[in-house]
Amino acid sequence: MMLFVASSIARADDVTDWNQHMLRAGTVGGTSPLVMSRVAAIVQASVFDAVNGIDRKYAPVHVPPAGPAGASRRAAAVEAAYTALVALYPAQKSTFDARLAVSLTAIASDPLETSAGITSGIAWGKTAANGIWDWRTKDGFTPAPDPFQGGTGVGEWRPTPPGFLSGAGPQFAYMTPWVIGSPSQFRPNGPPGMTSTRYVADFNETKMMGSISSPIRTADEAIYSWFWAASTATYLWNHVADSLIEGGDGDENDDSGRWERRDSLLESARLLALLDIAMADAAIACWEAKYHYVFWRPVTAIPLADTDENPATSPDPNWAPLFATPPHPEYPSGHSTVSGAAAVVLASFFGENRHFTMDNDLMIGVTRSFWSFSQALNEVKNARIFAGIH
Repeated sequence: MMLFVASSIARADDVTDWNQHMLRAGTVGGTSPLVMSRVAAIVQASVFDAVNGIDRKYAPVHVPPAGPAGASRRAAAVEAAYTALVALYPAQKSTFDARLAVSLTAIASDPLETSAGITSGIAWGKTAANGIWDWRTKDGFTPAPDPFQGGTGVGEWRPTPPGFLSGAGPQFAYMTPWVIGSPSQFRPNGPPGMTSTRYVADFNETKMMGSISSPIRTADEAIYSWFWAASTATYLWNHVADSLIEGGDGDENDDSGRWERRDSLLESARLLALLDIAMADAAIACWEAKYHYVFWRPVTAIPLADTDENPATSPDPNWAPLFATPPHPEYPSGHSTVSGAAAVVLASFFGENRHFTMDNDLMIGVTRSFWSFSQALNEVKNARIFAGIH
């Protein structure tokens, strides 16, 4: 597969523009965080294989690089994104049609482009996207399995209030990964034993910090708990990537990753494909572990603490988290897993100690700024605890 190496890359309007169109489509479509990881990987793999199929510099994600000589890379990129998005969100086709028209008009006005090149680029972009789509429709996402209800034993996940929904996305636990060997390849050792001191420490931290009425959680901690939950990890990290791509240089004091401003659609397409494929496989691996361990959520564990055979944990039948618990097993954290994968990819391009700012279109006016990717990951971790869901 493609290598995670630092590259000299730069602004690529067509690639980042259509990445933003993808993120808006996910928001309009009400796409869940889990499903959005699959959506983004399909779209960005399509874009990368389309552009790389013309430049033929890297190994493809899936589609052999057979783009015709002289084909427009820009037209191939936008058509690949468009074709993938129409397949994923057919109800939004009229919106995509309008955006495609804008993109193709801009490309046609570029003196470096030719009519024949644009036509062949469009055809190749469609071919690349269809190749990715045909491949991933066999990944096990559909048909959905029977509803998962968990169990009622001590430590077992079961549907949680307020909706008491069945477990979300159980098929992700056995879906075909993009690049890792199997969903269980990186399965962690499992949650702490319920009679362990680690379990007691984690239990009490979440009980105090994650309660809806916590007297010790600060206002800022509550804000960033909501911030990281309001939008999908895919939305947040792709926005960061787009911003850094368009911003130019990486951290001049960190040679582990440099991103120099240079016109290259291919390198931008590659970065976003690496980012979204890494997050998609992280989601698959995480869900394999979740549905392997089927561990209960704090909203269940805390009221039922008198059943956990640990005298150091005390129950609170009225305990409630800061916000509603997502409907799937607790261990490991999905947001933390996917964000960890995203941070590794971005740090490999821009350097670990890279300043960046995140915004969230579902929390207008709220931004989070970080001086490193590790700092952001620490906030993600705490956000899940302070929200009372881990």
